[in-house]
Amino acid sequence: MAKATTPDDLVITPRDRRFGRGTRMGRWWLNDDPVATAFYNALSVTFPKGEGYFVDSVRKFRDGTPPKLTGEINAFIKQEVMHTREHVAFNRHVTDQGYDVRRLDKDVDDALALTKGRPPIASLAATTALEHFTAMLAHELIANPRHLAGGEEQAKALWLWHAAEEIEHKGVAYDTWLHATKDWPRFTRWRVKSTVMLITTWRFFTGRTRGMLELLRQDGMTGPKVWARLFWYAFGNPGMARKVAGVWAAYFLPGFHPWQHDDRALIGLAESDYEAAVLPRPA
Repeated sequence: MAKATTPDDLVITPRDRRFGRGTRMGRWWLNDDPVATAFYNALSVTFPKGEGYFVDSVRKFRDGTPPKLTGEINAFIKQEVMHTREHVAFNRHVTDQGYDVRRLDKDVDDALALTKGRPPIASLAATTALEHFTAMLAHELIANPRHLAGGEEQAKALWLWHAAEEIEHKGVAYDTWLHATKDWPRFTRWRVKSTVMLITTWRFFTGRTRGMLELLRQDGMTGPKVWARLFWYAFGNPGMARKVAGVWAAYFLPGFHPWQHDDRALIGLAESDYEAAVLPRPA
């Protein structure tokens, strides 16, 4: 089997879209379900700082990359900057509903600080791992409409737009990592990326779980029954965490590359939905 690489005909297209301007969403915008809403709100709170971190990490290794990868990095940066803008706007909705997200913000700061003072390659390794997370979540979000079923139109459109672009640029950080470590022994490269993925996974799941429980606490929902509902939402139905487990594990296989699975067809599915939500409707 040929070694997987980023498709030669891939074009990364920054799509400048705005969502939710001039509209007011409900507190529990996803199917009037506080657990489902907390799941996505807690993720969204992480994005502005997280995506800024991704951009800085990849940009530091842009010089000297092959022209195709340089262009992809530039497009990746443009996409991430717009994702940040839209999630800042979405997060304003979260705080407008009375949620205090300071604890969630601190969790993000603490996680990103783990690479502070370390060589830039450490931040790139963390970015590569987190970009794999966003890509596998994006695939599942588009492929399985149940995740956003019952959600308010503008919120759904935002998440589908973001997911489509995460799929489109899913190989950029990884290709930058491969270029930056091209002189490393293969085992060293595998050991470092695998260790960083394990640490990143632990921080991601514990941090997002604390964030979701904190938002639910502010809704007056605490205790074992709430924990069980959140666990069932993540691992049972619709089961986002369960459904991405196999793709997560693939990261550790020798020869892994994000484009081993070409899922660009999902981008078109997402675009048809979010365009319908943001384009003016005929009178």
